[in-house]
Amino acid sequence: MMGSLGRNGAAVSAAAIAERVAHMKQAHVQDGPASLALRRDRLERAAELLVSNQQALVAAMNADYGQRSRTQSLSSDLLASVRALTHAREHVANWMRPGADSEPFPGAQARIQYQPLGVVGIISPWNFPVNLAFSPLAGILAAGNRALLKPSELTPNTAELLAELVDRRFDADEFALVLGDAAVGTAFGGQAFDHLIFTGSTAVARHVMRAAAENLVPLTLELGGKSPVIVAPDADLRQVAERVMTVKTFNAGQICLAPDYILLPEGSVEAFAEHARDVIAQAYPTLADNPDYTAIVNTRHFDRLQQLLADAAARGARVLTLNPAAETLARDTGHKIAPTLILDADDSMLALQEEIFGPILPVLTYRHLDDAIAYVNAHPRPLAAYFFGHNAAEQARVAERTTSGALVVNDVMTHAMVEELPFGGVGPSGMGRYHGQHGFQTFSHPKAVLIQSPGGESNLRMRAPYRAEATGQIEQALQRELQNRG
Repeated sequence: MMGSLGRNGAAVSAAAIAERVAHMKQAHVQDGPASLALRRDRLERAAELLVSNQQALVAAMNADYGQRSRTQSLSSDLLASVRALTHAREHVANWMRPGADSEPFPGAQARIQYQPLGVVGIISPWNFPVNLAFSPLAGILAAGNRALLKPSELTPNTAELLAELVDRRFDADEFALVLGDAAVGTAFGGQAFDHLIFTGSTAVARHVMRAAAENLVPLTLELGGKSPVIVAPDADLRQVAERVMTVKTFNAGQICLAPDYILLPEGSVEAFAEHARDVIAQAYPTLADNPDYTAIVNTRHFDRLQQLLADAAARGARVLTLNPAAETLARDTGHKIAPTLILDADDSMLALQEEIFGPILPVLTYRHLDDAIAYVNAHPRPLAAYFFGHNAAEQARVAERTTSGALVVNDVMTHAMVEELPFGGVGPSGMGRYHGQHGFQTFSHPKAVLIQSPGGESNLRMRAPYRAEATGQIEQALQRELQNRG
């Protein structure tokens, strides 16, 4: 069977995708559950693919962006993905073990058996075109599934190269890609997968959910939203600026977990701004030709970010551009945007209403910590929340009184690097979890298995005609429950 669909610009129809999914499902049933050896082999092949072709993949991502930091591509897309695959390979034997046996009735045995779901669809975005395809793949393959990947059309060089590399190492009914534009993506999302994971915007996720509902396909949605940073009065503002601006400029802020706004105590805005200016000057003394500073992915997103800045300025904000060499960064010179603070920001501005996905940071102030907590709670629940402060009671208060996919204290985004932690959102920022064992469980069916005792005592209790003795035993059990609760 041919490999990935849509290579070299070939047209892809919904019928062709459906045929591929059906063939993969048939192979899954015919071959039976993947053995431990096969799962580990698939994970190793996926990791080897990335390690052996790291330079070509970095070059492809650079071509897609126009300029993407080589170090950032190596660390966030390649190393992070390889570590996820390696972690799964090393631990999958333990994850596959059935849940501990119990004896719910005399002589009966009960356990949980983790069973592969079948064929899992992956819709991955452009901002981390390798990581957000291969990190979930670690859990998918560890769970014994087959996978079909639809990468973003906004990173076509990376997608074409991945399709070529995957086709060399995997049978088409194990793992393959479907390449194409947004229409192909729509057709992909409407297929009868056994599970579908989508990473992208909340707006597009609504369409994905509607399409998946037609086939009752279970979903994992990794979205984003406006992840806040709350800074306590006792926080070190220099440290805050270093850690927040590091992530806000990593991949030029084109990260679902990037800080989307910061809440500072009243009176600390100017000090924070000066620290931020100094941090950027040290990290990026120049921007235009600096290979460490990544470009915005395309013209449409560049224009969208410029519109956010123009709107903020028109509504009275102070737009502070952190451009150490005072270079001209224009639409036709590489799609780079300087790190920018929006001071005196308020909710009337588009930058406080939309997910930014760029190196722009609105700055808000608060009087009391509870005011900052109330502001976060008045908005949709974010993928992550960040708190800077050393008071244990305040840390606990923020943790208890806010709801987010994750909470990081005194840093930004580092939880995503820990395979043992679940990764995912809540409400508008997503549903479902992956990374490590959480991914294995998400992409497995925890089948309840019960082996009845030879005498079938629990079954006999339900069998008519009902004897007074059996009814009396039930009444006595209920009475004991009542007494235990007294």
